[in-house]
Amino acid sequence: MSKKRNLKPIADYSRAIELNPEDADAYYNRGNAKSERGDHDGAKADYDRAIELNPNSADTYFLRGVTKVRLDDPEGAKADYDRAIELNPNSANAYFLRGVAKHKLGDHDGAIVDYSRFIKFNPSLALAYTLRGDAKFRLEDYHGTIADYDRGIEIEPGDAEAYYNRGFAKGCLGDYAGAIADFDRAIELEPDYVGAYYNRGFAKGCLGDYRGAIADYSRAIEIDPDYMEAYTNRGSAKSELGDHEGAIADYDRAIELKPDNAAAYTNRGDAKSALGDHDGTIADFDRYIALNPGNKEVYYFRGNAKFELGDQDGAIADYSRAIELDPDYAEAYFLRGVAKGGLGDYRGAKSDYDRANELKPDNESAYYFRGNAKSELGDYDGAIADYSRAIELNPDYAEAHYYRGVAKSKLGDPDGAETDRKRAIELDPALKGY
Repeated sequence: MSKKRNLKPIADYSRAIELNPEDADAYYNRGNAKSERGDHDGAKADYDRAIELNPNSADTYFLRGVTKVRLDDPEGAKADYDRAIELNPNSANAYFLRGVAKHKLGDHDGAIVDYSRFIKFNPSLALAYTLRGDAKFRLEDYHGTIADYDRGIEIEPGDAEAYYNRGFAKGCLGDYAGAIADFDRAIELEPDYVGAYYNRGFAKGCLGDYRGAIADYSRAIEIDPDYMEAYTNRGSAKSELGDHEGAIADYDRAIELKPDNAAAYTNRGDAKSALGDHDGTIADFDRYIALNPGNKEVYYFRGNAKFELGDQDGAIADYSRAIELDPDYAEAYFLRGVAKGGLGDYRGAKSDYDRANELKPDNESAYYFRGNAKSELGDYDGAIADYSRAIELNPDYAEAHYYRGVAKSKLGDPDGAETDRKRAIELDPALKGY
């Protein structure tokens, strides 16, 4: 009975069209009836015909625009709203829905203009402010975003999503305390709001509250056991607290959920490194590089792991790749120099230290190691100059004092050598046995 009753108006409009095929209103009304029943293709066909018969009906263009949105044609919808507004410049809803269509098409500036126009007609619809706020967010106007969500929340204080989005914008501005307050309110309104727990955890982590972050990520995982990002970030928070084994377990789960999760591999590699598992570190960085070969940091840290295992050649290859990706990577030049020195290539090491010091002239270690390379090459005056520079930067650099004394001794300055040796031992008594 219900089905027959729903179809009767369509049958009536169809009969009217049979009697008068030029009746634009009959097509318009049949289109409305079809739209109400979810037949959007049929509705569009009727609106098309109604517009052919009466091309000056703002309402028909407006409703065809609505139908096109339902048919996933935002571009076509926008064109219809454009025409509806031409015919009726006071059509508030046409401005609103054209803003939605522009938003979907990525024209966020245009969307803001239309939402603003709608708000002039109807300043009390919370959704207009929150949608305009979202468009501003996509343009990275976070202050504007917050102002619009403020107004939306004032009108509709029970909108959990508005608090959530405002909190997200505050987080983008570094106002993590404000973000947490908004996520708190979103959770009060919707106790299972998984995204609010996740992002509150992130904000707490940014404030150094790693235990609070872990609690929030854990709650997000309770609600959604397959929340890969929550496992990844909980692992990071655990690492910050020194629980590297717990972190690895979380990264394992994140990778199980998404095997191409590059961040989980590099984070797990870092955790393994902290536990001294350099082979495991290298394996994870290998996997990361296979997924994302353009990250200089991962080559650098894989080089460090290889260096720890005594693979100086492998370390040099990784530092070299990091330098290819960033020719101004001072730390990579420095450690490549250390690795070259370990292989007895003191000239190559000195060249790398030269470049490291050009790029970062306040790194006392680079001067110290260059001093060592110069000593190995017999340039004791140059070595003394470098050790002295290292001591200027760090007066308590015991090894620099000690080896400057050694260099002075090589140049026949026993008094200077003894002064440096005594100072080195004062700073580090373990040097007495050298």
